[in-house]
Amino acid sequence: MGNLLKHTVFNLFSGYFSVVMATGALSIALHLLGMHSIAQGLLYVNIGVYLILWILTILRLVYFSSRVLIDITSHSNGPGFFTLVAGTCVFGSQLIIITENSQLASYLWGLGIVLWLTIMYIFFTAVTIRKDKPVLSEGINGAWLIAAVATQSISVLGTLLSDRVQNGQQIILFFTLCMFLLGCMLYLNIITLIFYRFTFLELKHDALTPPYWINMGAVAITTLAGSTLLLHAENWPLLVELTPFIKGFTLFFWITGTWWIPLLFMLMIWRHFYHRYSLKYDPQFWGMAFPLAMYTTSTFQLSKALQLPFLIIIPKIMVFISILAWLAIFTGMLHHLYTSYRKYRAI
Repeated sequence: MGNLLKHTVFNLFSGYFSVVMATGALSIALHLLGMHSIAQGLLYVNIGVYLILWILTILRLVYFSSRVLIDITSHSNGPGFFTLVAGTCVFGSQLIIITENSQLASYLWGLGIVLWLTIMYIFFTAVTIRKDKPVLSEGINGAWLIAAVATQSISVLGTLLSDRVQNGQQIILFFTLCMFLLGCMLYLNIITLIFYRFTFLELKHDALTPPYWINMGAVAITTLAGSTLLLHAENWPLLVELTPFIKGFTLFFWITGTWWIPLLFMLMIWRHFYHRYSLKYDPQFWGMAFPLAMYTTSTFQLSKALQLPFLIIIPKIMVFISILAWLAIFTGMLHHLYTSYRKYRAI
């Protein structure tokens, strides 16, 4: 293994599958808004990124398994592994919506469920039983909410697959409804700690990392999960009975996400412009690109699920903000990879 590849694999950011999440969410948003060519192009990008990240991840598991174990049981790095689940399921949703490839999407859904079970219980068991726990201000961050994102991504993909199977449709919808509710529970539990961290403990500007945008991204994908269930409610009588509850809960999470957006932009200005914190590329910036794209997608689907066509104006504006964010971060990533290559080639 070459020095550059070895260095890359050893130091692979645990949350790098957020690239797949952000690209998939933006591609779906563009497709729903009628920009099919760009959406298709992003699908090809996502196929390449997804395969490359899995190759690097498998190499890391093979050659640096002890490092992986340290990371996945860490309060700070462990939550990033949930991006494997969310990235896999968002990619599967992208395949269904853009190409209608339900067979491959079903395999990805199965993989997502296995990953969810593995990471969920390894991480939460490890952080529960460990003796040397960090204080709240050091141990909690926005990345913890990716646990909720991963759970909701399984709900979304499963619900999309439910009307493409001949047997077991009600079982799938029951499972995806349960995952939707479980994702809601995880968000409400974790966001309480984060909100307490924001408002009652000192928050230095260098600690306000991009994953805090998942505060909004987690409720955006929760909105999408609820909206997707509502759009498939006619397939199961129980969902019809629960429609008023799901509508209210979904709208509750959408307005929560909407509330977060101005605050997060103001905090970003405070960090990068008032304190002049560097804007150089950091893989954590994908934690900002995903929420923006997911909010665009979820608002579009919410407008259909609640039959509120006036809401369409929001995704029509937000999609351009999402594109700019994705382009800026993707360009930064390519520049970072190029400079890293030149650096190690010179050694």
